[in-house]
Amino acid sequence: MMSTHGFLLSWILLTAAAAAAATIEGDFHVARNGNDQWSGKLAEPNAAKTDGPFASVARAQQATRALRKAQADRPKPMVVLVRGGVYALAEPLTFTPDDSGTTTSPTVYAAYAQERPVFSGGVVLSGWKREADGRWTLTLPDVKGGTWDFTQLFVNGQRRYRPRLPQTGYYYIADKMDPTPKSAGKGSDRFKYAAEEIRPDWANLRDVEVLAFQTWTMARMRVDSVDTPNRVVNFTGRTRSLQWYSAFQKGNRFLVENVKEALSQPGQWYLDRPSGVLTYIPMPGEDPTSTEIIAPKTDALLRLKGNIQERKWVERVVFRGLTFAHANWVTPPEGNNYPQAEVNIDAAITASGARDCAFEQCTVTHVGGYAIEFAAACKRNRVDGCDMTDLGAGGVKIGLTRIEPDEDLLTSHHVVRDNLIAHGGRLHPAAIGVWIGHSPYNLIEHNDISDFYYTGVSVGWSWGYAPCPSHHNTVAYNHIYNIGQGVLSDMGGIYTLGLAPGSVLHHNLIHDVHAFDYGGWGIYFDEGTTGMVAENNIVFRTKTGGFHQHYGKENIVRNNIFAFTIKDQLQRSRMEPHLSFTFERNIVYWKNTASLLGSNWSDDKYKMDYNLYWRTDGQPFDFAKMSLEKWREKGQDKNSIIADPLFVDPQNGNFALKSGSPAEKIGFEPIEVERIGPLTTRGAGKAALPPAFPLTLPQ
Repeated sequence: MMSTHGFLLSWILLTAAAAAAATIEGDFHVARNGNDQWSGKLAEPNAAKTDGPFASVARAQQATRALRKAQADRPKPMVVLVRGGVYALAEPLTFTPDDSGTTTSPTVYAAYAQERPVFSGGVVLSGWKREADGRWTLTLPDVKGGTWDFTQLFVNGQRRYRPRLPQTGYYYIADKMDPTPKSAGKGSDRFKYAAEEIRPDWANLRDVEVLAFQTWTMARMRVDSVDTPNRVVNFTGRTRSLQWYSAFQKGNRFLVENVKEALSQPGQWYLDRPSGVLTYIPMPGEDPTSTEIIAPKTDALLRLKGNIQERKWVERVVFRGLTFAHANWVTPPEGNNYPQAEVNIDAAITASGARDCAFEQCTVTHVGGYAIEFAAACKRNRVDGCDMTDLGAGGVKIGLTRIEPDEDLLTSHHVVRDNLIAHGGRLHPAAIGVWIGHSPYNLIEHNDISDFYYTGVSVGWSWGYAPCPSHHNTVAYNHIYNIGQGVLSDMGGIYTLGLAPGSVLHHNLIHDVHAFDYGGWGIYFDEGTTGMVAENNIVFRTKTGGFHQHYGKENIVRNNIFAFTIKDQLQRSRMEPHLSFTFERNIVYWKNTASLLGSNWSDDKYKMDYNLYWRTDGQPFDFAKMSLEKWREKGQDKNSIIADPLFVDPQNGNFALKSGSPAEKIGFEPIEVERIGPLTTRGAGKAALPPAFPLTLPQ
């Protein structure tokens, strides 16, 4: 748990950074009205137009590199200030070891004063023709020529979607099919559909995509052919395996996207690639002369590229107050399907071999993949006070899916603090707010994470008890909510995997986690989670289990509040011949006839004591089909009590305890709710966005 000293230090550093941003002086400047032939030392052109700011970041990089050589012992930051406006990127901004700063002199790229510079990988589309039926059309030569494709469109700052079928709800797979010979034994590449849900006479059939929802993933498949007599759709690619959670099972949901003939609703658009014609149906009040429509063209927006082989790092580079927007993502020819978390999807901002770099008060929005990724050999980087919203995939990725045996190259020691991470999974619903793979010593704190379709925070990437480096990670003071939303299954507000000694989940507020089918847990210790501590968390309104452990050992769950789970307040799935967890000094609070303990409690490899249980109607309940007396004879909950904890207003999420609460009898310590969530107030980006997929929420 972070000490008071640690919290104050974090706050002081954040306040100091904000103050520095307001008073910082620039060595060089970049502006839309600049000129790369000028000195870059002026914030705006002089009266004679003979000197002024640079026009590009690339030119500013050249200047800072030269200045750093001339001032090797510089005692203060080297600063490039970027004026407001949109900077169109033909390729990603790229920073190498040559751009590095030093301990006393970091290299800083910051927004000028209160201005908002935007680095956009998109193209503003103009020259629309208004057709007789009210649709707008525009011919894009690069699309017709085969050098440009896109699956996203942003209109007046809002994501707009391609046409889908059905117009509401889902279709359902009529029957499972064995794979064709090309995919036999490897994955599913076809299924049966019903009626005329998929037609062979659709325009540009191979551009039609089937979004097949599995269990905790979704396969985005391109149509190859349609066997109408047998009602079979064949895909250009296959899923990753034939396991039940990856195959196209009978009864699974699917959508059909990018069907030209289905273009019918305001806000929808269709790109006819052979002709290069983009068609858009305007929303009421939109006019082609005043509506800003942007199509993304560049996949990545910013890259930090160290030389890992030579161990030359990008070091001490700070990006402050900058906005990165409109990153492209195009469905591969074989489609896209990944076993979990969509971590195969790249980020708009990627770092490899980056050390002690920071993103402060930046924004990443309207992107097709993840927002920010710290991949191989990254250490001690920070994402602090940033907004990441409207994401095709997820927020922040830390680490790799493979184990790096060289400690010096192991990604570790990152801080993700005080960020708004919202409205994710817009293309890839299995993406995650913050994902930590094989990476230790990371701190995820004071973030607002919401509106995702799978999991809020995921820690670890090892199934079972094999050695792995995902240890000493801390997830604290985060507000995590509106997760799952009935789109996928088997997810958690916080989800963990593998050996995790020294890892702690504390002071997180988690609520409204709802799966489509099974799952939708608050805190979810999945396969092999070991040595994890969960304490001082508040979890409420989940579908199944405020706390669930699939399997693992020697975890500790203490001083938490678990409330208002629809089914099974606590779950434990697998019995093993070791201690699963210790569950003590927790309050479990629920209503109606939902059960207390679900799944598997028939052995005695867990310790439960000094807990408070209360069903709001005061009616009796059992302990895994046992009376309290029999449960205590089994050695469990000998000092626990059944009593109303006297919450202030639990129906509205206020779980503060009234004076005289019996929770004092179990040694329960009040949870510091006022410190949970971001340190800085957020306005923009918090507003709700239309769902990307049909939701299945409890009524």
